[in-house]
Amino acid sequence: MLNTYAYPEFEYIQCDEQKHNTVKRHKAVIIGAGPVGLTTALDFAKQGIPVVVLDDNNTVSIGSRAVCYAKRPLEVWDRLGVGERMIEKSVEWKVGKVFRDEELVYQFDLLPEDDHKIPAFINLQQYYLEEYMIDECKKQYGDLIDFRWKSKIISLKNNDDHVKMQVETPDGVYGLEADYVVACDGANSDTRKMLGLEFDGHFFQDRFLIADVVMKADFPAERWFWFNPPFHRNQSVLLHMQSDDVWRIDFQLGWDCDPEEEKKPEKVIPRLKAMLGDDVDFELEWVSVYQFACRQLKDFKCGRVFIAGDAAHQVSPFGARGANTGVQDIDNLTWKLKLVMDGKAPESLLDSYSEERVFAAADNLLNSTRSTDFITPKSPISKAFRDAVLDLASEYEFARPLVNSGRLSMPTPYLNSSLNTPDEDTFSRKMRPGTNCADAPITVDGQDTWFLNKIANSKFVVLTFDTSITDKTVNINGIDCDVLVVGKDIMDSKGCLQERYDGTGETTYLIRPDQHVAARWRTFDQDKIKKAVLTATAQ
Repeated sequence: MLNTYAYPEFEYIQCDEQKHNTVKRHKAVIIGAGPVGLTTALDFAKQGIPVVVLDDNNTVSIGSRAVCYAKRPLEVWDRLGVGERMIEKSVEWKVGKVFRDEELVYQFDLLPEDDHKIPAFINLQQYYLEEYMIDECKKQYGDLIDFRWKSKIISLKNNDDHVKMQVETPDGVYGLEADYVVACDGANSDTRKMLGLEFDGHFFQDRFLIADVVMKADFPAERWFWFNPPFHRNQSVLLHMQSDDVWRIDFQLGWDCDPEEEKKPEKVIPRLKAMLGDDVDFELEWVSVYQFACRQLKDFKCGRVFIAGDAAHQVSPFGARGANTGVQDIDNLTWKLKLVMDGKAPESLLDSYSEERVFAAADNLLNSTRSTDFITPKSPISKAFRDAVLDLASEYEFARPLVNSGRLSMPTPYLNSSLNTPDEDTFSRKMRPGTNCADAPITVDGQDTWFLNKIANSKFVVLTFDTSITDKTVNINGIDCDVLVVGKDIMDSKGCLQERYDGTGETTYLIRPDQHVAARWRTFDQDKIKKAVLTATAQ
């Protein structure tokens, strides 16, 4: 098979603790150096928290892994300094098309409005994603991030004030302690098993073939999904463009296939030729068969261990909810942990990580399960419903939203979070408490920039449209909140900020460090802001 990527190897170095047979207490240990673990490392280091990153391998992910990344996690990575590099290398897209047989049934636009820095979606092989994050870790935070490759956790125990671990390396086993641990070690998480945590949910029996194919093709940069195409009857197929002329093609195989047989080139190549035609030259880069689950833990916090990403929740690949959701787990956790570490918030704030992210995972599982049921109906009634929807969708607009070829990843607003201050005024726009902030073009000191970049400093922000306000910061119980006045500190260059935040009169927002709205009012009131900050930090 052709290989378009040269995998780096990272050097294993015996750590000082093992070398000198000592046990050191660290502020934080991250288990797993995939996309979620590396996001954790970058976010912790950006906030000045030193971390140890343990991974039992010494390279980036190998083969076909995540490929589609959504706007919200890209905004998080942009805040962490790697988003622009990812986008530059990637294939940007926002249009999806759904076919039945050879007929276009429905198409959708995931970002129909202009004036956003970050695209709706990009496609990029996971190994590039990880390589770029490791590069940024070493470039910006070499003194704060301690990578320990070929280091496998073999035991873990929660204590009242720390976590005790045993780590296996090529030089043997050594002990390690941490104030907190973030487990990002994937679907087969050893950490989860050591803690005795069990999933709720189930495996799906359907199997799908992934073929990463290197070829020159004139397909547009769109997501194409077929139901019952002529080249793969009674099944479904998904097509995505990636970087380096690599194309991701997923074939539904059914319940009773032999995975080992289906991976053989002599089985894969005829499928691809039936789809692409005999005159298209292509080479295989990677082939695998997968079976997926929709399940999650009841609690993402266990003592001083936080579980994130696939270690905490698993969904079908349709909708690109895996890595995208895991990145948002970390975006939710790190600012809370920083405030607790600094003594500016109580330990109870950390419980809201599980509260908010379990809710988000349940929303993702619901959407993922519905997608799976539509793509692979399990009963005659389900199939009849699916076929009727496809019949109607080609002619009637009302039926098109019912076509479910994988509801694509969207951030789940924490509308019922205990950290929110409920609205007391009337608003006409969508920036409700618990919702992630919409971006907008702005001007600062005569320079064009973006709103989310302006509030990317991991602090609370008070955004107000009241131009009489002269405060630059508001301090509440040792927590500094930056004050941004629209029309003075930042200029709403195209009016998008006013439109998206219903910014009439003296409208004021309190925004959390993870760029989610905590509260909003029609006036700037310091007493209300103080109460909302205390609520948002569980005080």
